Amino acid sequence: MALQEKYQALVDAAKAAGVANLAVREQDGVLYIDGDAPSGAVKDQLWDIYGQIDPNFTGGDLILNVNAKVDPGSRVRVATKESNLNIRKGPGTDQPIVGKAAHGEIITLISQANDLWSSVRTDDGEEGYAYSQYLEPVG
Repeated sequence: MALQEKYQALVDAAKAAGVANLAVREQDGVLYIDGDAPSGAVKDQLWDIYGQIDPNFTGGDLILNVNAKVDPGSRVRVATKESNLNIRKGPGTDQPIVGKAAHGEIITLISQANDLWSSVRTDDGEEGYAYSQYLEPVG
């Protein structure tokens, strides 16, 4: 089965959810799906569909690079499943934790450090880096 066919439900869901700049390409036996999701919830939905197609993510034949679109200076919601979100001194899990933001808390996005990490500030003034996957636009 061609990769496009295997992951068609994922591509269709991305289109239906309004993923901007959607690009789908196959190269060297790997399907790449890139784009900008309108929210963290849409990104989670796509990952859930991926999980249904390849439950243990062991296929190694898909790169899902869809980011939730968030503008610097905007307010974002902590979108962890249940736990607090660690705020770290620098962009990486090897960096010390300097604060926490509660599940559902609204904080300020300062900037995108890279594809994985965002610079954030809580309303209490704690500032540091948080894993971008757990931030979604408010509104």
